[in-house]
Amino acid sequence: MHALPVNGIKTEVINFLGPWKTVGQVEWETLKWVNWYNTERLHSAIGYVTPQEAEEAFYENLNNLDKVA
Repeated sequence: MHALPVNGIKTEVINFLGPWKTVGQVEWETLKWVNWYNTERLHSAIGYVTPQEAEEAFYENLNNLDKVA
């Protein structure tokens, strides 16, 4: 699970895309935003890759270090 800025969810999902009539609608739109944030949005702080790609590279590097050691 990736860390997400709560204020980003509020600003980008609830304020911009809402309002919704049901809790289910809010949950669905929030899940879609979290998926986009982790799998599609490029982050400058981690080399213009997605959090998912950065996490995969991190664990791949750990695996490679284990093989060398």
